[in-house]
Amino acid sequence: MSKYRQDRINEQVASEISQIVRDIKDPRVSGSLITINAADVSPDLKYAKVYYSAITGEDPELKRGLTSAAGFVRCRLAKELNLRITPEITFIYDDSAEHGVKIASILNGLNITKEDASDDGESLADESDK
Repeated sequence: MSKYRQDRINEQVASEISQIVRDIKDPRVSGSLITINAADVSPDLKYAKVYYSAITGEDPELKRGLTSAAGFVRCRLAKELNLRITPEITFIYDDSAEHGVKIASILNGLNITKEDASDDGESLADESDK
């Protein structure tokens, strides 16, 4: 399968699942604000890893709720998408946003002034002239 088609399927699956998750009536899921970040469908279309994040962070109850609703999501996905095979869905918590915030706070905590940055640039330029 071409890379372009695989990317298109991944985006379409993620988009549809983000709509379907809003209709889940399980209180463990409906009470949380969930964002579907990405989907990674295998080339043979049998399996899909769906990466999600939630405002509450990584919650084991939310994970159980999504896992129990995977059959419902798969059934609705089959109705919405015109694929030969509807993939089995695995939900995986994505902590990349939290990781990004942590890195940003570390970078903001560094005390680098403009003089320090320009001194480093000049010293590197001097070494390259040698």
